[in-house]
Amino acid sequence: MPDRAYTDAELDTAVAAITEPGRLAQAQDVVMRTAPALQRVLAVALQDGGWFEGGHDQAVREAAAAEDSGERINRIQTMIVEETRLGMLVGVAIGFELAQELSRAPGAPGTEPTEQED
Repeated sequence: MPDRAYTDAELDTAVAAITEPGRLAQAQDVVMRTAPALQRVLAVALQDGGWFEGGHDQAVREAAAAEDSGERINRIQTMIVEETRLGMLVGVAIGFELAQELSRAPGAPGTEPTEQED
C-alpha cells in the first residue's frame, strides 16, 4: 500500500468498488475472525482520543434526565447515532492502519526479498 495521499477521485472510485455486491465478503470474514482483538483496539483508540470522557457522561445524564419522554427518546437516539458514527470513523482509521501493517508483513505482495548481485 503506498504511503501517499489519495486523491478525491481515487477515494470515490475505491468506495464505489467496495459497494459492489459480494465485494466485502472476505473483509467481513477477516473482521469476524479478529473481532475481539479489533474491539480492544477500538476501545483503546476511543479512550486514548478522549472521545468518551466527560462529554459522553454529560450527554448520557442529560438524555436520561429529560422530563418529556419524546425529548428523552430523541436525545438518546441522537447520542446513539453520533457514537455509532464516531465508532465507525475510528474503526475505518484502524482498518486502514491494519491494512498498511499487513502490507508490510513478511510474505505480503511486494515484500519479497530481492536478490542482490555479487
